[in-house]
Amino acid sequence: MPSDERKSLLKTIFSARMFVALAMGFACGLPLLLTITVLQAWMTEEGMDLAVIGAMALVGLPYTVKFLWAPLLDRYTLPFLGRRRGWLLIAQLALIASIAGLGLTDPGKNPWMVASVAFLVTFFSASQDIVVDAYRREDLPDEELGLGSSLYVNGYRMGMLLASGGGLILADHISFSLVYMIMAACMLTGVLTTLLAPEPELPAGTPKSLREAVIDPLVEYFSRKGAIWMLTFILLYKIGDTMAGAMTMPFYLDIGFSKTEIGAVVKLFGFWAIVAGSLMGGVMMIRLGINRSLWVFGFFQAISTACFALLARIGHSVPLLSGVIGFENLSSGMGTAAYIAFMASITNKKFTATQYALLSSLMGIPRVLAAAPTGFIAQDLGWEGFFIACTLMAIPGMLLLLKFAPWHPSSR
Repeated sequence: MPSDERKSLLKTIFSARMFVALAMGFACGLPLLLTITVLQAWMTEEGMDLAVIGAMALVGLPYTVKFLWAPLLDRYTLPFLGRRRGWLLIAQLALIASIAGLGLTDPGKNPWMVASVAFLVTFFSASQDIVVDAYRREDLPDEELGLGSSLYVNGYRMGMLLASGGGLILADHISFSLVYMIMAACMLTGVLTTLLAPEPELPAGTPKSLREAVIDPLVEYFSRKGAIWMLTFILLYKIGDTMAGAMTMPFYLDIGFSKTEIGAVVKLFGFWAIVAGSLMGGVMMIRLGINRSLWVFGFFQAISTACFALLARIGHSVPLLSGVIGFENLSSGMGTAAYIAFMASITNKKFTATQYALLSSLMGIPRVLAAAPTGFIAQDLGWEGFFIACTLMAIPGMLLLLKFAPWHPSSR
């Protein structure tokens, strides 16, 4: 790489815009597991019924329907900090208050109060996600969306790690109430970032009425050539990876790995592999562009899924498990960074919050619907056949790239 190009790349990587993407990712990832993993541990410790603990998953509903109120955040601008940062500050302050409030509840005595406050946490967390996604799209130039998305993903994972790993470790030494107070204080990182970050330039043609904010984003998107194909691609691009991931834990245990081996290799080693993959993917996207990166990273994802079939054939082998997990998480981190950057790139800056919220909600559908039948498929085909089937499921998503993201742009 020429010296000037290397300097330009380093300047982009260490720019203030990238730091903002990382910090905002951290602020978005932190609240997620406070209403799932950490809350489940607290409720279990309080001796609550398993049925109630399971039903508490319903408080996460706002994450799947956040597109319903996203138009409000496109339409209205608060009288301070601008169109994006004003809403972001409100969401973060409300999130801090609700996380602290969750720490003041008593799961053993009043589960309904716990559920109500946890719902507020997820609502304000989903609202923060809407604005951060819109901010990132509007703040970053198209050529930097890949790297910015990868840093956002890594920040998100760091926030999740602090909340789940750090929160559970702290809970062995202090009360869960105090853990939630500490996590609420950690959200001040997001508030500080919001106050110091620049407000993106307001694009021309932003909605002037609520009707425009709701209807125009849909009309604008579906008037594009290939709009349906792009939605189909969003549904299918990571479907094989998602299906395989849904059954990896039963697979590890079934072929003889101990829980200690799984924890050490899959959780610890795998976490850093996926972080490295996201960073590598972001840097590579600067050189390759988003479209070509989708081809390359999608191919890596499919090969990494096929490696599980190899592990199923060979059986218990910690070195092979480490290699398979490292490659799978590395390729998954790359693919996710490109996937998120692509979704951001196809949104119109006039309606970023609404269009991205719709696309990200669509992105979550395979995580539920495609994962549901995986147990039956694994039973019928066996582990090796199952992972081969998951590998083949990657082909339709890759072929769809021919419609709107060919390797050679001139062939479009």
